[in-house]
Amino acid sequence: MRIEDYAMVGDLHTAALVGANGSVDWLCLPRFDSDAAFAALLGDEENGSWRLAPTAADAVARRSYRGDSLVLDTEWSCGEGRVRVTDLMPPREQQPRLVRIVEGLDGDVAVRGTLRMRLGYGRVVPWVTREPGGLHAVAGPDALWLTTAAPLLGADHSTVSDFRVRAGERVAFVLAWTPSTDPAPAVPDPLEDLQRTEEFWSAWSGRQPADLPYRAAVVRSLVTLKGLTYQPTGGIVAAATTSLPEDPGGVRNWDYRFCWLRDAALTLGALLRCGYVDEAAAWRDWLVRAVAGDPADVRVLYGVAGERRLPEIELGWLAGYEGARPVRIGNGAADQVQLDVYGEVLDALHLAREAGLPDDARAWDVQRALLDHLEEHWQDPDQGIWEVRGEPRHFVHSKVMAWVAFDRAVQAVTEHGLPGDADRFRAVRDAIHADVLEHGFDERLDSFVQSYGSSDVDAALLLLPQLGFLPADDPRIVGTVDRVQRELVVDGLVRRYRVGSTGGSSDGVGGEEGAFLVGSFWLADALAMVGRREQAQALFERLLGLANDVGLLAEEYDPVHHRQLGNTPQAFSHVGLVNTALNLAGHSPQLGSRRRHRG
Repeated sequence: MRIEDYAMVGDLHTAALVGANGSVDWLCLPRFDSDAAFAALLGDEENGSWRLAPTAADAVARRSYRGDSLVLDTEWSCGEGRVRVTDLMPPREQQPRLVRIVEGLDGDVAVRGTLRMRLGYGRVVPWVTREPGGLHAVAGPDALWLTTAAPLLGADHSTVSDFRVRAGERVAFVLAWTPSTDPAPAVPDPLEDLQRTEEFWSAWSGRQPADLPYRAAVVRSLVTLKGLTYQPTGGIVAAATTSLPEDPGGVRNWDYRFCWLRDAALTLGALLRCGYVDEAAAWRDWLVRAVAGDPADVRVLYGVAGERRLPEIELGWLAGYEGARPVRIGNGAADQVQLDVYGEVLDALHLAREAGLPDDARAWDVQRALLDHLEEHWQDPDQGIWEVRGEPRHFVHSKVMAWVAFDRAVQAVTEHGLPGDADRFRAVRDAIHADVLEHGFDERLDSFVQSYGSSDVDAALLLLPQLGFLPADDPRIVGTVDRVQRELVVDGLVRRYRVGSTGGSSDGVGGEEGAFLVGSFWLADALAMVGRREQAQALFERLLGLANDVGLLAEEYDPVHHRQLGNTPQAFSHVGLVNTALNLAGHSPQLGSRRRHRG
């Protein structure tokens, strides 16, 4: 299936992807970054899948989320009648469980379930035994427990369930995970699970302002961001998947089931602007815990609980999504030097202060240590926001984010009364600003460039006016926006930068990639800021139309073949949607001084 054929259900610890054909093709247990129990997404059905659908050849599905929740309804219609399959993962109390309820709506419909349990990312076939009311599967540290009243038949390392449902009848399946050393879990009534899950999401969604613009799309994005949250720590993973390709059939396949620091500022801003102060506070606390320690050892990304070691490994037994290999788990970018993350951290915590979250002495101590380190190293080259795997460069975005770090430090001291040397912070800030203007702007090209000495541009330059580096009407900003439109826009959408055969410089990876969706939202923001609101509005409407039938966006979009690319659902894409919707509607201006020139 296409990437956009998948919907997500989750329990705030992990998430499952359910295809439009009724098959669960991806689920990691018990956490987002755990081994997959269903990995058909990156191989085939024999790598783990669970399809539940009518057997009729003429069955047609239509699906939607139930209200503002992560409860997914797939309604099937065929000559025999209609059935609804409801998929959900109850917000975690103890063990994770996936609940699937088949309900007859009309007629008498034959339904088949085919369950292929595979642990260890599709490589391990567990030992399955029958238990009263279901099955017990075990391999190594993991155990799966299936509970159902439906008939079960073992065949070819799979479990088949054939049954019929008439109008008003329900047949439920519950698949739970436990450590293999634990006894069988208690299984609540599936209908009680459904009710409790609906009540949870109704209460959470009900905290949003009533006047949200583009409410359906914005609320779906906020629910998706909540669904990508690891509740025990407040960390938000970049996506629920690994190795969905940015280049069809290519090698740009990365593991996004971790928490990137640079997502912090935009994620915090989106949550705070929509009234979710508790989530923002939890994210801030995760951030402070994650970066605590030696400021020279700040990582670009962390595990959901703050883990620092995320070694990148290739899984050779998986064929890859549509043949895109290698399939990777872990992410080598965690060991890169990316100086912009210092600015992202300082900006995120600045936004929290501006929103009225109580100051935390420990958080400020961490920030001052980061500033001390950055003062010594802001002139170093790095791998930048795009995590290039080639030689380090002096990326303009990285320098600007270093400027952001010291700019927000000045405000922390002068406007919020935190202890520190504002004159020193101001001097470093101004030195960085002058350096970027001297080396990062090309007068001949009338634009800022991707890195010092380069003639290329990249999408991150669109953030300069939002960050307050220069006013939006500065000719240098306008010239940069114009050049991004000329050189990076394909079919109306923005690529991150030019790679491969497009004539851009090498990033050490190879291949091509699609349009970067959050970069396209950044362009809409920049167009609005430079006074081109009609263009901005048209681009935003185009981006809304790229979401799938249940409102989800992946990382990228293929403007040639008109399909989503990359890991899904992508937090950054949904953060971009929320912020741009609010910006275009003039709703609750972005917090802090991200729009005020501080040069």
